[in-house]
Amino acid sequence: MPVFGKKLNPLTLRRLANFRANRRGFWSLWIFLGLFVASLFAELIANDQPILVNYDGTFYYPVLVDYPETTFGGFLETTTEYADPEVREMIEEKGWIIWPLIHFSYDTVNYELTVPAPAPPSELNWLGTDDQGRDVAARLIYGFRISVLFGLALTLFSSIIGIAAGAVQGYFGGMTDLLFQRFIEIWSGLPTLYLLIILASVVAPNFWWLLGLMLMFSWMALVGVVRAEFLRARNFDYVRAARALGVGNLAIMYKHILPNAMVATVTFLPFILNGSITTLTALDFLGFGLPAGSPSLGELLNQGKSNLQAPWLGMSAFFVLAIMLSLLIFVGEAVRDAFDPRKIFK
Repeated sequence: MPVFGKKLNPLTLRRLANFRANRRGFWSLWIFLGLFVASLFAELIANDQPILVNYDGTFYYPVLVDYPETTFGGFLETTTEYADPEVREMIEEKGWIIWPLIHFSYDTVNYELTVPAPAPPSELNWLGTDDQGRDVAARLIYGFRISVLFGLALTLFSSIIGIAAGAVQGYFGGMTDLLFQRFIEIWSGLPTLYLLIILASVVAPNFWWLLGLMLMFSWMALVGVVRAEFLRARNFDYVRAARALGVGNLAIMYKHILPNAMVATVTFLPFILNGSITTLTALDFLGFGLPAGSPSLGELLNQGKSNLQAPWLGMSAFFVLAIMLSLLIFVGEAVRDAFDPRKIFK
């Protein structure tokens, strides 16, 4: 099977075959990727700005550019309110409008509700509104995107730090390993959630601030696995031969031992991603996560707890989280099967 002009080696082909053999994990990967890629274009799916406007023979792109109302024959210099019936009528007299599938962004308040917020599902708000009149479907789409992006970023950075720390421990051993292990034992014994809550209450949290705080503790997830692989492989014959030929320690670690250690490491990544998303959701649920008003699955769950008379709030967030985390677990199981040497595809 050629990939970018190169043929895959038999080991990689066997792993791919094992991954495809796990049908549940294989299809879960494609479903998750489809949902994630769709969420990356959330502005084209759920937005209070039109995707395309044709007015008087000229095309405008409100989803990308803010236009004053005077552009469409109005008299205000402020940004056009396309939801205003008068503005829509003014545009449609000389052109047409293409709207996203959902006419609300994550922070758009529906002022045309006929019942008090939170409003139940309707033709306009498919999954209802929250207690501030914002569309639940739009907040779910944006919340899904920010949760996955946060989880991917945290998984990537924590994996880099954890792999580096485990490699140094396992390769050099001795006093380096001993001191590092004692430090990890102390650091891992700290009450992580309480510290995150305390720090988040001192400084106004945002995406990058939360990422940095959680990175302080999440990097330890892979240290033990990588350390064990490096401890096992550092005395192998090919490592001794490379050392005898004068190859530097960094080159030996990166070129000779790390590829073997990555086999065990890769199987943990989907589960680390799951934990990252769950932690962010828990912090948002407790009110110590993303800034107020941000699209958040945890905040929507908290609204569901506070508004038991509006079951669509908690149920919507629960089903999105349950589906997302289940898909990642299934993908993790398929990856584990792919790298398991005892499993042979038939």
